Amino acid sequence: MAYWFNIVTKQVETDDNRARDEDVMGPYATEQEAHDAFATARKRTEEWDQADREWEGDEPPKK
Repeated sequence: MAYWFNIVTKQVETDDNRARDEDVMGPYATEQEAHDAFATARKRTEEWDQADREWEGDEPPKK
């Protein structure tokens, strides 16, 4: 079974009750992964933004 995180309702959904594609993130293997989807996406975006700043020379590399 796949799990999805609904960005509108902030609820975890399954294939059986999933909203439209535009409203969900996923699929995820576990309910917990789906529940943590926003936090995971935020963390990865921050890491990528930092890498971009370092690549562009705006900030020294993190150690």
